Amino acid sequence: MLIIGLTGGIGSGKSTVARHFETLGVPVIDADDIGRQLVEPGQPTLATIIKHFGSNMLDDKGRLNRARLREQVFRHPKQRRDLEAILHPRIRAEIQRRIANLSPVCGYCLISVPLLIESGWQDLVQRVLVVDAPRETQIRRTTARDGITRRQAEAIITSQVERDTRLQAADDVIHNDGDLAALQAQVEALHQRYRQLAERQR
Repeated sequence: MLIIGLTGGIGSGKSTVARHFETLGVPVIDADDIGRQLVEPGQPTLATIIKHFGSNMLDDKGRLNRARLREQVFRHPKQRRDLEAILHPRIRAEIQRRIANLSPVCGYCLISVPLLIESGWQDLVQRVLVVDAPRETQIRRTTARDGITRRQAEAIITSQVERDTRLQAADDVIHNDGDLAALQAQVEALHQRYRQLAERQR
């Protein structure tokens, strides 16, 4: 099966792109979804995080307070690396498990990984698809979606790989600086291309 790595900076529109690929029948494995599942109450990964960062990272229902943890790790880069050391190997292992269990419906699948390049996970995929958007667009979308300040959004963007570096790593690019119809047209064109590539790979 042809494996496409979908990535892009925060607020670039990765989730919108992934959803449209799904409507076309493409299996999508989402690293963020896996990460959220790993930190559900009762999961061993949550216990490991709380042991390292403290019980004040839980809300009054015993769930991970993601906003508080995010603020903590972006103020302290070492703690961000500690969190990544806990989460990333577990997320990667689950991605690999899900790939192994996929049936090749359309010949290819997408792995949506925001930190694909930062984590050095290109070895998991045959092609890298980058969703790109201007920095100001990323900030506007992120603050509106997540209810965070501009400063927090800028800190997240700064912590990620530079835009030019991400684009240099891309085999394919979707430019998400227009309307939804333009975005969907790019997805559909790539869908046809990936199906052709997958067919040749068989």
